Amino acid sequence: MSVEQSANRTDFVRFSLQQDVLRFGEFKVKSGRLSPYFFNAGLFNTGASLGRLAQFYAQALVDSGLQFDMLFGPAYKGIPLAAATAIALAQHPSRGQADVPFAFNRKEAKDHGEGGTVVGAPLQGKVVIIDDVITAGTSVRESVEIIRQAGAEPAAVLIALDRMERAGADDALSAHSAVQEVSQRYGMPVVSIASLADIMQFLEGNAGLSAHREAVAAYRRRYGV
Repeated sequence: MSVEQSANRTDFVRFSLQQDVLRFGEFKVKSGRLSPYFFNAGLFNTGASLGRLAQFYAQALVDSGLQFDMLFGPAYKGIPLAAATAIALAQHPSRGQADVPFAFNRKEAKDHGEGGTVVGAPLQGKVVIIDDVITAGTSVRESVEIIRQAGAEPAAVLIALDRMERAGADDALSAHSAVQEVSQRYGMPVVSIASLADIMQFLEGNAGLSAHREAVAAYRRRYGV
């Protein structure tokens, strides 16, 4: 990883804290676990914060070196992410203002007008699926099916945060994280702007948050990969 890539990841953790998207404390999460941190990408809910988030997504995708032709945003969270990231990619200095098509799906099929469930540019070529996080992998599975049915190729998944966390009950934890399982199942990379490892590295260098270091480290030892 280059210095620039590392800086982008650190800057994203800092930005998430500033926007109150990343919080430290004690949170009961959907799995029932008590987590020492909470990440809610839905709180990137202003024009300025979404625009900056999209720049982080674009930079992470550029840094990955992956070849791609367009973006796909699964309903509903992925829709504004795909649109905003397409704008950020079109404005990225390293891409020579190359225009980036995007598409998304609607949950219910439309039986009038253009019909169907896919909206936006035609799905073709290498398609990057963009979402906030991967938990159960349901939206990825649905997206892969939609993309393949259109004759296009799912090329990667782009997310904001890799929690690096195994699923399941404490006495029956999965062998891999949700991100690892998605990557193995579909044979494609999962690119994240940042990960739990980046959060821990940020805590190491931040005296004001030092009280949370051990709790996050203990959580990773218990559930992490």
